[in-house]
Amino acid sequence: MAADPDSAETAEQDPVGVDLDRLTPYLDGAVGLAGPLRASLITGGRSNLTYRLTDGRSDWVLRRPPVGDVLPTAHDMAREYRVIEALHGSAVPVPEPVVLCRDQDVLGAGFYVMERVDGPVLRDAADAEGLPPDTAARYARSLVEVLATLHSTDPGLLAGFGRPEGFVARQVSRWARQWSLSATRELPGFDELVRRLKRAVPPPQRASIVHGDYRLDNVIFAPARTDGAPGPGGIAAVIDWEMSTLGDPLTDLGLMLVYWDALTAEVTGTRHAVTANPGFPGRAALARAYADASGLDLDRLDFYVAFGYFKLAVIAEGIHARYLAGQTVGEGFEKAGPAVPALVESGLAVLISGDPD
Repeated sequence: MAADPDSAETAEQDPVGVDLDRLTPYLDGAVGLAGPLRASLITGGRSNLTYRLTDGRSDWVLRRPPVGDVLPTAHDMAREYRVIEALHGSAVPVPEPVVLCRDQDVLGAGFYVMERVDGPVLRDAADAEGLPPDTAARYARSLVEVLATLHSTDPGLLAGFGRPEGFVARQVSRWARQWSLSATRELPGFDELVRRLKRAVPPPQRASIVHGDYRLDNVIFAPARTDGAPGPGGIAAVIDWEMSTLGDPLTDLGLMLVYWDALTAEVTGTRHAVTANPGFPGRAALARAYADASGLDLDRLDFYVAFGYFKLAVIAEGIHARYLAGQTVGEGFEKAGPAVPALVESGLAVLISGDPD
């Protein structure tokens, strides 16, 4: 989740997952440190671990996989780093990549370092409720516009990164397998959701770079201006690219709309940012704005929203499994498990009713 410069941080000499005695000489060789390296865990992440690093002069963000066992194909730091490298300098704002470390002897897993981008991240209600409603509305417009920009960006920037043909059908099967690897209980409605999704896969309209986890708290908004210009609204950086690939762009839209549902705040252990501010538009308005910006047909949006609920249910169950095994770092993880049945039920309801809103 978000590499948020303004979120609460756990300041430690060696936060869990980072050994400064090993990291310091490695990073000094890569960038040249101006002083002693300090690290703090940025709270809020439900998946990869994110840390703020500083040598007293410069600030960076380090991303590494969670501690303990992880699912196959998940938490690929080299993959995430490649996306940031490819998109840096494009119309899609991303942090500047600094260094990728594949040597697991440094931190026990591969990791990468990127620049720290200043600006607000709207992780929960406390971040959103004090915003002027017109600012919240601009934030929402920017969220949609940047997503449409990503989906119109030349996928050749990531040639060979994925196989767009048959993408959605493979995604349904892949996340069903991930469920079987991390499930902690029987949930009959899950099998029904999988069956219905497999029968309803729509043909793609376009092959695009897909973020895979696009939502309000995976972007850093530009800081407020002090020169009398109109208030903030633009996005300074899109972050958390661990699930990115080449595929059907409407999978991003469907998941973004799912995160507009207050239910999803249970997965992240927060109070829902969107419902805390009346300036945020509803899901139907977001979908219309995306259709206008992208030119894509949203007649089958119900499938993509249902797929978003399904995917998030699997992710939440994986978080729940790591929490039960004592392999999570931070707070709020105990809330992910109880949200899973409701996510599955919501996915089924969308497919049955055909109404994504």
